[in-house]
Amino acid sequence: MGPKALAQVLRRVNFPADPEKLLIGLDKADDAAVYSLTDEIALIQTLDFFTPVVDDPYLFGQIAAANALSDVYAMGGQPILAMNIVGFPSCLEAEILSQILQGGADKVKEAGASLCGGHTVVDEEPKYGLSVTGTVHPDNLLSNSGIKEGDLILLTKPLGTGVMVSAIKGGFTKSDENNPAVKSMLTLNNTALKYFDQYQINACTDVTGFGLIGHLLEMSENSSLEITIEAPEIPIFEGVRDFAESGLLPAGAYKNRDNYEEFVSESGKRDQTLYELMYDPQTSGGLLISVAEEDAAELLIDLYGEGLDVAVIAKAKKGQKGVKIEWE
Repeated sequence: MGPKALAQVLRRVNFPADPEKLLIGLDKADDAAVYSLTDEIALIQTLDFFTPVVDDPYLFGQIAAANALSDVYAMGGQPILAMNIVGFPSCLEAEILSQILQGGADKVKEAGASLCGGHTVVDEEPKYGLSVTGTVHPDNLLSNSGIKEGDLILLTKPLGTGVMVSAIKGGFTKSDENNPAVKSMLTLNNTALKYFDQYQINACTDVTGFGLIGHLLEMSENSSLEITIEAPEIPIFEGVRDFAESGLLPAGAYKNRDNYEEFVSESGKRDQTLYELMYDPQTSGGLLISVAEEDAAELLIDLYGEGLDVAVIAKAKKGQKGVKIEWE
């Protein structure tokens, strides 16, 4: 279901909410819900699950967990508690499920959180993910709607996991940790958080199913600013361009393009492959960090020093809401 159809469904439902305690809910399509417990503690709640993106069940469990945990990091928070969400066919060996769960458990442990059970149903296709609870001080809470005019936007992981997953499923590449996209999907998005209190970070989100364009459009819409992408600065995984040009763009990329293309303008000569990759649905993608322009260079240096393949890819400008791609 695309975002337009989903929005129509949600408009028909009356959701109960405490306007004084619910700091972030459904209104801004943010990464997670945030609920105020005290003046110093807010609770972050999110969930995510999906079908296998790699062949190895242990790696799949790790990737699914890293993807779910990312929503808490995107809000500036720290995960504290997780519960499994599982769909598993009765025809598969129980050992496969054990490896999936162990992968998730090990990634939750790496995040410094506790995993305490969950819920499993019989399903025709394996599915796994987490419901994650985190905490954040309300003063440090980030959302996708706080961008300021002049902010520069950093992307902390290259694009192309959707294409790479298609290549893996087609047998064109391996799905082990030597694959740079697999290694990236296994990597938690917590590294950047240690620097958030050192610089003026105004907004943050992570790049997942709606692709780069979809998530930048959410940031633009919620902040009432135009976001200009410097296309040559966008990092992509090694091998992804060749796979994309061979026709391995996933169906979700075309759905995203159909949903968002009308809100995108361009200047310069388009790189068609890179353009398509901007709509590629990401799994456990990077963070989009909106930082004050005067702080961007130092933050970039710090994240480089942490080994992140990070780049400044866009700038927030006064203008009509939407995304503009500058190709030169």
